[in-house]
Amino acid sequence: MESLKISDYMNHRPVTFTLDMPVEEAVERLLQSHQTGGPVIDQSKKVVGFLSEQDCMEKMLESTYHNELTAKVSEIMYSEVLAVKPYNNIIELSQMMLQNKPKIYPVTDDDGYLVGVITRSDVLKAIDIHLHACFKNAV
Repeated sequence: MESLKISDYMNHRPVTFTLDMPVEEAVERLLQSHQTGGPVIDQSKKVVGFLSEQDCMEKMLESTYHNELTAKVSEIMYSEVLAVKPYNNIIELSQMMLQNKPKIYPVTDDDGYLVGVITRSDVLKAIDIHLHACFKNAV
């Protein structure tokens, strides 16, 4: 399974957010993209945070209660991002996903710039494709 690289299965065009983006706009992006979260990037596309549906839901509920919409992504994002590299192995990532909470990992180059994201579904798909190929070759 050495050949299962993240770059072969990642989403190269993920939904992204900026630090100064209103949470309401971020929610619209999540809904339109059908993704459950995404990286927050600076102007140079360097990953500086991560925003999930759960983060947005909490703030949107609070905004509904107070009848005001004022929060920015920078106020609710998670700033300690677990990112992976495109050359990392899918199997190692799947083991990380069993230990850590994120369902989506930003994929960054060695300098921290965004190149895509990979989800649990992407990892399952990669493993499934590999297993089917192994069983087909064994027959």
